[in-house]
Amino acid sequence: MYTKALFRSSAALGLLSGAFMAAPAMVELVTGETALTSLLLGLSPALAVPLAAALHARQIHAVGGFGTVAHLVNLLGLGLFGGAAYSLNIALFHLDAAVLGELMGGPTGLVVLACGLVFALGSVLFGASMVRARVHPRVPAWGYAVALPALAVVAPLPDSPLTIAVHVLAGASVAWLAAVLWARAGAPVHAVPAVA
Repeated sequence: MYTKALFRSSAALGLLSGAFMAAPAMVELVTGETALTSLLLGLSPALAVPLAAALHARQIHAVGGFGTVAHLVNLLGLGLFGGAAYSLNIALFHLDAAVLGELMGGPTGLVVLACGLVFALGSVLFGASMVRARVHPRVPAWGYAVALPALAVVAPLPDSPLTIAVHVLAGASVAWLAAVLWARAGAPVHAVPAVA
């Protein structure tokens, strides 16, 4: 059972996750990739895991079997993509471009691609479950379903206005959901019939 404190702490981590997606991307538009922006981007998916669990806890009575599967795939995708993002943005960031290119051209690149695909699928499914459940605001729920999977698509691309826009939209969606979760932390979770 989630308490007000647990909802609030999950929301706080979600706010950080959203900020760590959006702010470094905007800075990178001006400065290019730096060790600090890479660090923040690499930490962002891990900070979203408690938020996703708390969002699911708020809507668990309204999602049915589809929502449960969507939640599990989302958590798996966040874990896999979070590990890949952490490795790429923090551990491999300092490698020479030629070495990194050779590394990503082999099995490592395929594993990172698979992690991105699971993340994209989980984000779409969980976003759809939030839209269907109508417990969380629809705009950021749609943002979760659309902008987060787009992160997996733009992640390997060089910084551009498009990649920045995707990071900002994804970060804003996550932060919005987190802010609403914070505001509703003390409100009772209403049991409603599950969506079939």
